[in-house]
Order: sequence, then C-alpha cells, then structure tokens
Amino acid sequence: MISTESVLESGDQPCIRLEPLNNTHLPGKATPTGGSRAVFVDSSPKVTANGVHDIEDRILRITGYYGYNPGYSSHRREDGSESHAETPGSESSGESRSYQTCTNTAMKVLGGLLMVLCVSSSWVGTTQVVKLTFQSFSCPFFISWFSSNWNILFFPIYYSGHVVTTREKQTPIQKFRECSKLFGEDGMTLKLFVKRTAPFSILWTLTNYLYLLALKKLTATDVSALYCCHKAFVFLLSWIVLKDRFMGVRIVAAIMAITGIVMMAYADGFHGDSFVGVALAVGSASTSALYKVLFKMFLGSANLGEVAHFLSTMGFFNLIFISCVPLILYFTKVEHWGSLSSLPWGYLCGLAGLWLVFNILVHVGVVLTYPILISIGTLLSVPGNAAVDVLKHEVIFSVVRLAATCIICLGFLLLLLPEEWDSVTLRFLATIADKKSEEHGEELTESSVHTRSRSRANGTVSIPLA
Repeated sequence: MISTESVLESGDQPCIRLEPLNNTHLPGKATPTGGSRAVFVDSSPKVTANGVHDIEDRILRITGYYGYNPGYSSHRREDGSESHAETPGSESSGESRSYQTCTNTAMKVLGGLLMVLCVSSSWVGTTQVVKLTFQSFSCPFFISWFSSNWNILFFPIYYSGHVVTTREKQTPIQKFRECSKLFGEDGMTLKLFVKRTAPFSILWTLTNYLYLLALKKLTATDVSALYCCHKAFVFLLSWIVLKDRFMGVRIVAAIMAITGIVMMAYADGFHGDSFVGVALAVGSASTSALYKVLFKMFLGSANLGEVAHFLSTMGFFNLIFISCVPLILYFTKVEHWGSLSSLPWGYLCGLAGLWLVFNILVHVGVVLTYPILISIGTLLSVPGNAAVDVLKHEVIFSVVRLAATCIICLGFLLLLLPEEWDSVTLRFLATIADKKSEEHGEELTESSVHTRSRSRANGTVSIPLA
C-alpha cells in the first residue's frame, strides 16, 4: 500500500522526469515521446493550497486508475464546489417550491377525503329520511317539488362564500349580472330563461320523482345501487352524442351495470313491486345521465358562480311553473294531504336541507378537490345504506341482490378510470423496471469495487518506473 508521503519522498528512484516545453502545445497536455517515458509540459507542478491537486494526479497515474485524465478529479471537485457555491439561493427556492407543492397536494387530498365522507353521509341521510317521511306522508311528487325549491338558496350561499374568501367585493346585483353571462352576452332574458332552464328543470324533477317512487318499492340499498348505473349511461350517451373517446373498459363496465340491473330485477321474479321498483330506479338513473350530458353539452365551461346562478334559476322555474303539478295531483286525489299544519314539516325541511347540502358538496367539491373523489363518495352511499338497513330496519339481503349490487359497484369503479389509464399504467411499470435495473447495476458495481479493493489489499502492487 502506497502512502502520499512515500510518493513525494522517493527521490532516489526517479519515476517521473519533467522537461521544459519547446513546442506550441497547450499547457497541461501530455506529449508522448519515442520512448516509454511520459513527458509533461509543465515546468512546475500545479499544487493547490493543500497540495491535493498534483498529488492526486500522480497517485491516479501511478496506480493505473481506469479512465484517468490528468487533473480531472481535482478540477471536477473544484468545479462542483464552485457550482454549488454559486446557486445556494436557487436550491433553497427549489426546495421551498417542492415543499409547497407537496403541502398543497396533501391538503387537497385530505380535503377530498373529508369531502367524500360528507357527500356519502349527506346522500345516505337523504335516502333514509325519505324512507322515514313515507311512513307518515306518502306524496313523492310534493316532496320532490318542495326539495327542488330549496335550490333558490344556491346562489345566496355561493355569494356569501365569495364575500368571505375574496378581497374584491361586489354587490349581489353585480355578481348576479356577471354570472348571467352564462345565458349569453346580453344576460338573462325571459326567452332564454324559459328556453335554457325548462329542459333541465324538467329532467331534474323527473330524476328526483322517479328516485322517490323507487324508494317506495325497494330498499334504500337497492335503489342507491341501481342509481349508480347513471355513470354507465353517461358514458354511453357521451360516446353517442358528444363523440367522446371509445374505451373498451368502459363498455365492459356498462355491460356489468346492465347485468346487475337484470339480476336485481330477477331477484324476486319479473313481477310485482320489485320489478316496478327496479324500472323506476333505472329511469331515475337514465334521466340523471341525460341531464348531465346536456349540461356538459351546453354549459360545460361554466364556473362555480355560473353553476350556482343556474341552479338558483332552476329553483325559481320550479317554484313558478311546476307548482301547478302538486295542485293538480292534490285535486285529482293522486297525492292527497290534509291541512298544511298536519304536514311533517320537520322531515320535509330536513330532507330538503340534506338534499341541498348534497348538491352543494357535489358542485363545490369538483372545484376544490378531485372529481373522482366525489364519485367515490356517491358510491360509498351503497354500503352506508346497507349498514343502516341491516342494523335499523333488519333487512335480509338475498345472494342474488348482493351479487347484483357488487357487480354494479365494480362497474362504477371501472368507469372512474381515466382515459389514459392504460398508457399511465405501462409507464408506471416501466419506471419500476428501470429502478430495479439501476439498483441491480449499482449492487454489481459496488461488489466489483469491493472485490478489486480486496485484491489490491492482499496482492502486490508493482509501480512501473519511467
């Protein structure tokens, strides 16, 4: 083993001879001669303040280090130290930016998980309160109409949040006119009010009314599971009407949803209240899908303020134009109730409030967090309703119904896959394979280095002389 001092003090064995430069080569370059002697052009060795520069070069040359270039190691260290010394601020700013990004992502995910629980709880509460309301007040259309009227509060709630969270204050009229641009550059006119709001309001009312009718025939678990099929219907309509990208996995999910519907209808035979309830729930899912596709077609670029304005407008349309329907049903004895004081206002207001909270969470959650989490929250209402049905109502589910529910939920999860899920999965697997190959290469390099160091320590090192 050779120490630094032995190399410097070996004056009796001249292994390197320095000669003056007589040509025009650049300083610091090695010039081979006819003999086996290496001639360097520098008349005096370049030694740094601590004498490391020239010493390292001599040691590396003598020991025959692989890939040795004179002055490489020391210059590389000096350049690296200079580069690190030049950009301390950029490194700190980059670390702060990455930390801020990670913090924002973590907060968004945590907020999304909280939003999932809130969405699921509000939808389970809405469904269960409907079942309780039917025990004393069996008028589904009146309940649907009364709950839809609460959409009027959407824009006032949005404006309150806008005032709290922003510095630029606007009056309610100014904000309302700004959001009215959803109907066109001229704002909202009576013609546009009826033309744009009527189809969506009718679909909204049909969706809620059919959902409530299905709850009179089936359990809350079955209806919530069948309603999840609206995701498959949205895909099929978007593929046909909006010309969205075709995805084989979503076709499979749609087939699974249809299979679950058939199995649910077959559970008690294709007759009786069970079959009618399945048909009503599927009809509710279909009208919901049509509403969402039309909303995406005409109002797809709307922001949160415009959506709040539009839902409040639908509430006004429901109050003005659809109020005649409950009166017609009342006088025709289809839905009859006693005096207004005898109505279960506690259940009705609680139901309408929960329905409003659910709609607010869905529309606000899409903006504040990831849309997929909102869909998962809707899906989690199925096991939530199942837990309530089993523990409180002591419902016993058949094997066919459980299988149908699981198939529908699995299809719903497949529909949540992004459009580029296949390429993303392949890139992820390729990244894992590259990391494994790099780790394996590093292990081989380390083992070879240890083997070479042991052989040098145990063997005899010969120093070639000039």
